[in-house]
Amino acid sequence: MDVRKSDERGFADHGWLRSYHSFSFAAYHDPAHMGWGNLRVLNDDLIAPDMGFAMHGHRDMEIISYVVEGALAHKDSLGNVTTIPAGDVQRMSAGRGVMHSEFNPASDARARLLQIWIEPLQRGIDPGYEQRTFAPSEKRGRLCLVASPDGAHGSMTVHADASLYAGLLDGKESATLTLDPIRKVYVHVVRGALSANGQRLMAGDAAKLTGESCLTLGNGEDAEVLVFDLAP
Repeated sequence: MDVRKSDERGFADHGWLRSYHSFSFAAYHDPAHMGWGNLRVLNDDLIAPDMGFAMHGHRDMEIISYVVEGALAHKDSLGNVTTIPAGDVQRMSAGRGVMHSEFNPASDARARLLQIWIEPLQRGIDPGYEQRTFAPSEKRGRLCLVASPDGAHGSMTVHADASLYAGLLDGKESATLTLDPIRKVYVHVVRGALSANGQRLMAGDAAKLTGESCLTLGNGEDAEVLVFDLAP
């Protein structure tokens, strides 16, 4: 297990946007942190009221927005116009090309989201969009499958060799995930604190795992966690 502490991440302050970068992104470049397997971007974004990202384009990437606080107003070239509240997760397959904008629609509260990019299995696919609500009860004391290659167990479908789990753990609650030792695993603590295979992780901390057959999470303190099962 390789642990990276929260304060070791990249950081950008644009006034209306404060963003912590787990991997190299935009002006932040660190050759030691270019991604983990096919996980290429994990940004923790804080967006000021009435502000956001104007219309811009992406291609050949699976993009997941995990909203933690507030809401995100989304509009894209596929015709989707929607609001993504906290607890909802959005998947956008950029494929051969898509344009979109994202704004904080609130005038008096910030929005917080995790922006996640995963490399697709195939380039040039049709762009696509999916949005799901994952209630706290689905994540409480367990790891809920949020995204997977086959949309199993009500998860969103990503066109990538990757699965994403989300969990809420507090007190004596614990969760265990069986792993394939040849694959890469990434654990990111969204908020609170917990132990991962005995290693204490705080909010913003992350752990890279290889060669492990099991992940055990516990001793949570109001913790929210994401776990990525990634291509070798």
